[in-house]
Amino acid sequence: MAQDLGSRPWYNDWPEGVPKMIDIPDIGLGDLLRDTAKQYPDNKAIIFLDSVMSYRELDDCVDRLATAFDQLGVKKGDVVAMMLPNSPQFVITFYACQRIGVTITAINPTYKPLEIKHQLNDSGAKAFVVLDSVYAAAGKVLDQTKVKHLIGTNIVDQVKISPFKKFLGKLLKKIPSGEMPANALKYTDLLKTAPNLPKVTINPAEDVAVLQYTGGTTGTPKGGMLTARNLVANALMGRAWIGGAFPTGGGYVGVLPLFHVFAMTCVMNSAVVNGCFQLLFPKPPDSMLEWAAQLEKWGQGTQLMMPGVAVLFNKINNTQGIEKYDLKSLVKCMSGAGPLPREVQLTFEKKIGALVVEGYGLTESSPVTHANPFTLKPGVERVMGSIGLPFPNTDVKIMDLETGAQQMPYGPEGVGELCIKGPQVMKGYFNKPEESARTLRDGWLYTGDIAYMDERGWTFIMDRAKDLVKFKGFSVFPKEVEDYMFSHPDILEVAVVGLPHPKVGEILKAFVVLKPESKGKVDEQAIIEWCKENMTHYKVPSVVEFREELPKTMVGKVLRRVLKEEELSKAKPA
Repeated sequence: MAQDLGSRPWYNDWPEGVPKMIDIPDIGLGDLLRDTAKQYPDNKAIIFLDSVMSYRELDDCVDRLATAFDQLGVKKGDVVAMMLPNSPQFVITFYACQRIGVTITAINPTYKPLEIKHQLNDSGAKAFVVLDSVYAAAGKVLDQTKVKHLIGTNIVDQVKISPFKKFLGKLLKKIPSGEMPANALKYTDLLKTAPNLPKVTINPAEDVAVLQYTGGTTGTPKGGMLTARNLVANALMGRAWIGGAFPTGGGYVGVLPLFHVFAMTCVMNSAVVNGCFQLLFPKPPDSMLEWAAQLEKWGQGTQLMMPGVAVLFNKINNTQGIEKYDLKSLVKCMSGAGPLPREVQLTFEKKIGALVVEGYGLTESSPVTHANPFTLKPGVERVMGSIGLPFPNTDVKIMDLETGAQQMPYGPEGVGELCIKGPQVMKGYFNKPEESARTLRDGWLYTGDIAYMDERGWTFIMDRAKDLVKFKGFSVFPKEVEDYMFSHPDILEVAVVGLPHPKVGEILKAFVVLKPESKGKVDEQAIIEWCKENMTHYKVPSVVEFREELPKTMVGKVLRRVLKEEELSKAKPA
């Protein structure tokens, strides 16, 4: 049985029906899928472009691809890179690698040549599975990497439509496609390989299952070494947190990209752990009405769970006509990758009917460490603005910002760095011992996020340590300013950064996206005046700039770093 953490403040409000500790089986991800396929062979595993793949079919494809990799000379400890959108090929490739002890690294399909080159070279990838329609960028740098085997696939390769329809779709450019080099192997050919798996011993606690690169919101991406134990633990923690009511045969909605660890865990691995299906979207729908139509079609008679981000929930909130769809199958959502504004949360719940809880995590913890409960303990009220309570098996402390050695007291005055310990925490950064040593200390993950914990164990994120702004000696958290500004009736999105200033240290600049109906009706000064009326003087932005959109990662996290770099480059002499 898992070891108890002893007395912790968050157990005061611990949700009923959720164990404080769970057992983590000593199992690899490949075997995890095998067990699910044996238990639920006819359950839907993947729904993609209205094509259904069962667990029996998925397991067979995984065996075939794993055998093909082995025959190509891709062995335990090697790295396979894949640059794929949400698709059956992503899931098959992921689990095929896990089955033979090969490390996977997933590359964002929107990456440009230099970003692709960095990840391929840093990871030392031996094989590269890539979607033909995005290959062109990779093709410019592939000869500058160690990749030996290039494998190309088309978005509909695993979709059950006739070869003629696929041909016609590509001809008419309704199905995206692209040219691959003559020496590229075809994914469809590899899946014709007769299954004959090599005997491989996998150590789930030590072998690196995934090299997950950090999002690059604060600098050059680093490869977090996640083991099978890390990923299995986090998926099982999520299952425990949802509670026993979510049905086997239900579905996880995959709008967020699987190459990001949030969806990798909370859609793909969670679906497999629970014998559920993944409803995958190759990219976020242009219209959320498409999303609604898919949920109405495939959610009938069961329950759906969807991880999301504030931007996604906000987009759904602002979609006209969505109320015409039957979305009662969507019962639970978890928001991550950044703060969830109260207005967005409550509007979504009222409009769609699904419960949304805010959670928290990071690449280095597979990713989830905290979440608000889906079912509150009797007598406990919802705590808005908090990232919630730690997941089962997860220990948390707040340490001082100066030395990182002193634990801070509970309450808002005890602001410090959030630190995490648990089976979901990574082994370290790949080939970066110094950075690993800074981030992992005595088994604790120092997150770089500034937070406090109240007396009952609820954690509140203030901001990233690197984003803290010093204005006239006052500490200002951009996130707090953003949260206040988000309540302005004309503001759709906002990002705040600190910029150097010779007299006051740093000033705040706010980048604002107005709601469509407010454009041209409100100016920068009006926004500043509103801030003066609603915030203390040192939190008021000195400058406001209107933008049509804000730079974001694929999961919708605003890239403050990009905005700051743009401003700093303007200030440099030509």
